[in-house]
Amino acid sequence: MMSMGTTGAGRFLWVMALAAWVATAAGCAGAGTKIEGTIGLVDPARVLNDSNAGKKAKESLTAFSKNRQALIEMEEKELRRMEEDFVKQASVLSPAAKNEREQVFRRRMAEYQQKAAELNREVQEKQKDVLEAFRDKVEAVVAKVAKRNGLRVVIDKGKGGPAIYGAEELDITTQVIEEFNKEYP
Repeated sequence: MMSMGTTGAGRFLWVMALAAWVATAAGCAGAGTKIEGTIGLVDPARVLNDSNAGKKAKESLTAFSKNRQALIEMEEKELRRMEEDFVKQASVLSPAAKNEREQVFRRRMAEYQQKAAELNREVQEKQKDVLEAFRDKVEAVVAKVAKRNGLRVVIDKGKGGPAIYGAEELDITTQVIEEFNKEYP
């Protein structure tokens, strides 16, 4: 049996197969469309963690969350105090007074749970708003850096993003952080 590299006919068949494969691949891109361009990768979580504006956004969220948490803790302390007072006084209270105190405690507990859920919703809403606004800024800066570098596509390389692997030289995250710090000091 002859090898493809040793005869003219074998070489011809190999070249024809390669040409057919290239034509098929080019056809997948659409008639007359050139497959060109460069791809870049960016890690939005790193932009959030390492940029000045990202750090400020995280600090703002942390302060907001701590404020809400302090309100919840104040309510918890009040409920614990009520419970301790009730336990101390339970032996001297009449059955009607015990029943009344238990109902007051249950009502306060239900109010506390409702308030805690409301405060948690506020924190989640604030986080969503801040991160969406930050994401909009990141997208604008990524577009600017991509255009400057002649990139046609930039893919999210963060955890859970669509990029599973990308060569390090495709990563523009550091450039995005530098540009972000210039635009949003």
